[in-house]
Amino acid sequence: MNLSVKDTSALLKVSEKTVYRWIQQGAIPAYKVHGSYRFNRAELIEWATSRRLGVSPDAHADPEQDARPLPGLRDALGTGGIIYRLDGRTRDEVLHSLVSHLHLPEEVDRDYLRQVLIAREELASTAFGGGVALPHPRSPGLLNLNQPTLTLAFLEHPVDFGALDGRPVGILFLPLAPTLRTHLHLLRQVAHALHNAEVREVLHRQGNREEIFAAMEHDQRDRSAVSPGDPADSASSQGGPL
Repeated sequence: MNLSVKDTSALLKVSEKTVYRWIQQGAIPAYKVHGSYRFNRAELIEWATSRRLGVSPDAHADPEQDARPLPGLRDALGTGGIIYRLDGRTRDEVLHSLVSHLHLPEEVDRDYLRQVLIAREELASTAFGGGVALPHPRSPGLLNLNQPTLTLAFLEHPVDFGALDGRPVGILFLPLAPTLRTHLHLLRQVAHALHNAEVREVLHRQGNREEIFAAMEHDQRDRSAVSPGDPADSASSQGGPL
C-alpha cells in the first residue's frame, strides 16, 4: 500500500516530525517518489515489530483485501497494451525501453520503476521458461497507480534473462497493480495462461491483438472453475520469490 508520512505517523502512533527524523537518519524503510516520501505497509509493520515499537490497533488489518473485483487477464491487457518489436540488446536495455513505452499516469516515476524492475531481476530472474519472462516490482503499491495493467511486449532481439531452461527471452508480460492482492492475482493469471497451448502458440508466432485477446478469453473461460489459490497458478514456480 502507498502510505504517506501522515499515514505512517498514524500507523506507528508517533508524530510526523518523528517520522521525518527517522527518514533523515536512514532508520525507516522509505521511498522517495516525485519529491514525496512513501512507505510500504508490510515493510513498516515488520520494521516496527523488529524494534518493538507500538503500532495502531488496526495495523495488521489488510485494506488491500477489499470488495473490488479482481481484473480479468483480457481487461488488464487491454489497459496495458501490446508492444511489438521492442528494442534492446540486453536485459536492462529491454527493461528501460519497456518502461519508456508504457501507458502510465503522469505522476508515475518511470526512472523509479526502471530501478525496481532491474533490482527485482538482480534478486532472482523472473524468466518463466519457454522464452517468456514476467518482470514486475517486488513491492507493488509504490507507483501511484489507480488501476491494474498488464503489458505484453515482443522483443526485436531475444535476450538473456537467466532462465532456468537456458532459453533467451523474446516475450515479456509486465503486471502493474495498486495492491499486493491484485499484483499476485495478475501473476497467477499470466502463469496459468502460459500453460495453455493455444496461448503459447499465438504468442510465439506474435499474433495480432484480436488473436491474443481471443486466446486469453478462451483460457479464462476454460479455467473459470480453478481456485485462485490452486498450486498450478503459482507464478513463482520458475521465477524465484515474488
